[in-house]
Amino acid sequence: MSGLLALLDDVVALAKVAAATLDDAAAQAGKAGAKAAGVVIDDAAVTPRYVTGLAAKRELPIVGRIAVGSLKNKLVFLLPAALALSTFAPWVITPILMIGGLYLAFEGYEKVHYMFVPQTAPQTVVDVPHDSPEGRALEDERVAGAIRTDFILSAEIMAIALSTITAPDLFTKGAVLAAVGIGITILVYGAVALIVKADDFGVFLAHRRWRLTRAIGRGLVRGMPPFLKALSLVGTIAMLWVGGGILIHGLAQYGYSGPEHVIHDMAEAVRNSMPVASGFFAWATGTLASAIVGLVAGALTALVVLGVLKPLLGKGKPAH
Repeated sequence: MSGLLALLDDVVALAKVAAATLDDAAAQAGKAGAKAAGVVIDDAAVTPRYVTGLAAKRELPIVGRIAVGSLKNKLVFLLPAALALSTFAPWVITPILMIGGLYLAFEGYEKVHYMFVPQTAPQTVVDVPHDSPEGRALEDERVAGAIRTDFILSAEIMAIALSTITAPDLFTKGAVLAAVGIGITILVYGAVALIVKADDFGVFLAHRRWRLTRAIGRGLVRGMPPFLKALSLVGTIAMLWVGGGILIHGLAQYGYSGPEHVIHDMAEAVRNSMPVASGFFAWATGTLASAIVGLVAGALTALVVLGVLKPLLGKGKPAH
């Protein structure tokens, strides 16, 4: 009887340890997801362009295929790689983060550049039957392109998440990364599905009997184009902010903490001078400063990539 009681005590103790571990993993997953919010916003802003011009009834299946590819990126490829790096080469994580930050800054700079420089309008493909060989090939091409882009953004999300995890054991790290990967994928592609079908839902409401319903439907149809433009702008700012912030923090880890201190002092000065909403204005100041750093870093990267690498390779990177 005493042996059974001892066994039950051990089971209860193990259950408490497991519950504490899960609570810790959940808390760290929330923190990691919040820190990766800028990349998440950009992911949600970029993805809808992959379904534009395709048949309306294929939009949700395409989003679903991209979401499955995104989960595969995060859980099959990036999670094991992140755990291996954290175990055998943790010193590599900061350089990878900085390279990803530079990539985000470059992408953000390109989007800002194309806001002011005219470019060729994207080709529309609404006249291609979705069940034809051309339609299927086009859909496969769009999905593959979206999954490639997602891989870069997912790698940055997972690296940011890994950098926030304080637990030393692999189980908690793996649980946090898996929770972040699954949660962010559901959040991003759920939002994308709502965005791409909002205009169709608006058309449906616009043909209903009730006046209020028709007004809401017309509002959705008219409001989606400016909303998508605003979302793209927010995504661009998020890319520059996150990219610049990663570069600043990475430099501080290598002993160059001047930029981080300057931005912190600026934010605190704004905080102390604002009678109301001081926390918001301090955050906005830090965010703007990081975005400016990201914009400058992205411009310098574009100068190298387009001015040096492009002539050497004989080709350039297509614009978003």
